[in-house]
Amino acid sequence: MNASTAGNAPTARKVWLDSYPPGVPAEINPAEYPSINALLAEGCARFADQPAYTSMGTTITYREYETLARDFAAWLQQHAQLRRGDRIAIMLPNVLQYPIALYGALLAGLVVVNTNPLYTARELEHQLIDSGASAIVILENFAHILEQVIGNTNVKTVVVTGVGDRLHWPKSAIVNLVVRHVRRQVPSWRLPGAIRFNQALEQGRYAELTPVEPQPDDIAFLQYTGGTTGVAKGAMLTHRNMVANVLQASAWIGTELRFGRDVIITALPLYHIFALTANWLVFVRFGAHNVLIVNARDFPAFVAELKKYPFSYISGVNTLFNALLNTPGFDSVDFSHLKITLGGGMAVQRSVAERWKQVTGNVLTQAWGLTETSPAACINPFSLQEFNGSIGLPIPSTEVSIRDDSGRDLGLNQSGEICVRGPQVMRGYWNRPDETEKVMIEGGWLRTGDIGRMDERGFVYIEDRKKDMILVSGFNVYPNEIEEAAAAHPGVLEVAAVAQPDERSGEVVALFVVRKDPQLTAQQLIDHCRERLTGYKVPKHVYFRDELPKTNVGKIMRRPLREELAQRR
Repeated sequence: MNASTAGNAPTARKVWLDSYPPGVPAEINPAEYPSINALLAEGCARFADQPAYTSMGTTITYREYETLARDFAAWLQQHAQLRRGDRIAIMLPNVLQYPIALYGALLAGLVVVNTNPLYTARELEHQLIDSGASAIVILENFAHILEQVIGNTNVKTVVVTGVGDRLHWPKSAIVNLVVRHVRRQVPSWRLPGAIRFNQALEQGRYAELTPVEPQPDDIAFLQYTGGTTGVAKGAMLTHRNMVANVLQASAWIGTELRFGRDVIITALPLYHIFALTANWLVFVRFGAHNVLIVNARDFPAFVAELKKYPFSYISGVNTLFNALLNTPGFDSVDFSHLKITLGGGMAVQRSVAERWKQVTGNVLTQAWGLTETSPAACINPFSLQEFNGSIGLPIPSTEVSIRDDSGRDLGLNQSGEICVRGPQVMRGYWNRPDETEKVMIEGGWLRTGDIGRMDERGFVYIEDRKKDMILVSGFNVYPNEIEEAAAAHPGVLEVAAVAQPDERSGEVVALFVVRKDPQLTAQQLIDHCRERLTGYKVPKHVYFRDELPKTNVGKIMRRPLREELAQRR
């Protein structure tokens, strides 16, 4: 049997379909909506007078949302003179301006370049130059970063906004005053020709919008991802990709949530692909009331917000759930309406999931995907009564194949690289055919870089990222397994397992740990792991830290820790 024939064997059987929740279809129709614009327009019309977004106490309806987006789109066309296919960067946290700018940019026929507000000048410059963005919407807190690099880019239009700009008076003025002059979080900046967001909306109200009808294969987002090399690449996500993933996720989420009835919590930043699809697009279609958390790292304030709303859905990464569980007052939140807790972005640790269920009464359901799959590829059934350690089943119209380095399918219950095929898989990397060729293989399959296996019921399990694997005396050791074992110790708050060079065995396991119990010793933790892991997997070194390096969404970064240890040699 050759590699291509072997690669089709498990997908032909699609064993996961037998495990699907009742009512979830095997396939979706990506052509149900010709574009994201059509999907958004339907949601706004259907739920026009219902609350769409709330931020810091200010709420707008879907009718108001669409009107504001239209005004911004008209301004982009008539005043900024932007044309179909032009790229616009959006560098905002979860304020009301973000969903308005997103929808407005798409209505104007633009390509959105979501940009992390925490970027350094170097990172921002790279993304603006690489994407060819000619416009940017930016929070004033970060305008000084843009000032440093704008002269090296093609950016001609700058729209600046303050945290409080879309809040009701007088709160808008108070919030901006506090941010600017009390907390001093807005460094001085100078960007000649920049316009304020509210001013653009006001001008756009009296401008004509020329309707744009995007085609399914038009790029909607350039979503940047570091990948395995650390060099940010723009994944080209088309309207068809995004529509498909909305329909795929909706089929799953629709088993629990109902149109126009639910309150959802958006703590993950909307510039991250997880929240962009799962918290913005999906829930406009569902007509949900979306509560935006501006600063999810302020956990006492986050918990205070949770106490105000009868929320039925919350998504996040393992570190966010762990931090909430360790925030005073979280256990007194009303969880009686909570139907879905969705974890992704990094492995959910069993100890965190079990405690979440104990405190909230709701199962922390694990899902999996990546920027290149828009992002959802696998989700667990929400009917599970306990955390199962799996990343779930391939969602409708999605195939998963486990392959070796040569591309040969390994079949069920064997570990290899997880490959995905489906309508949500990106077109490729922007201006990087070389990088696209590395991950896209014959038949439309995407190499994900994740190592995992599929069981006989179709549930997929991840061992780890291929690049993070530790090789101890020829044996493969996966950091996720080590971290889960260490995290089960009651004295551990956060943990990362990485490879440390070793003369005898090549590499050994090293742990970086943030303690919950300040009395915890390295030997106690090593002894704890020895009870749960075979000998070569047991950590040989433990380093205690006050904090661990994290990405913008709170995912622990192993690479800086690994590089630190490599430099010690």
